[in-house]
Amino acid sequence: MPAFKRRKSIFDLFDEMFKQMFEEFEELEKEFEEMAKRGAVRGPYVYGVRITVGPDGVPRIEEFGNVKRIGEKPVVKEEMDPLVDVFEDEDEVVIVAEIPGASKDDIHVKALENKVVIKAKGKEKRYYKEIELPVKVDPGKARASYKNGVLEVRIKKADVSDKGVEIKVE
Repeated sequence: MPAFKRRKSIFDLFDEMFKQMFEEFEELEKEFEEMAKRGAVRGPYVYGVRITVGPDGVPRIEEFGNVKRIGEKPVVKEEMDPLVDVFEDEDEVVIVAEIPGASKDDIHVKALENKVVIKAKGKEKRYYKEIELPVKVDPGKARASYKNGVLEVRIKKADVSDKGVEIKVE
């Protein structure tokens, strides 16, 4: 009788992925504690991940915060990566970024035809994020608003030059 192999289900794949992530987190935490004992890093420390499934069905892991792994070592950056969502509809791209503690006057948004750059300086934190866009947009037709720590940028889709435009935050 032939032996039957059990097919891996999506749940098995997620179990493997989470197990690997937790092992990496434990390793990162140990390295980080050693660096903190030596006084090599000072807080606050923010590290988080968001797991989503893309339109192609492939799981994606996005990191945010100010702790990054460069090579084998954790590095604390001065700027924090805000948590960002990008949505696309028929005629525009919408970017929603969490930037708590900043005022709208301290937020600078620059749009290019294929990406958006967000810089902000809050009372205690600095933020920086470059967001690759899923389609080309018209930077001249962008608007941004900020309320309760949430920045929303709306940009009309189009084919334009690569000059970039500064966006006024309302």
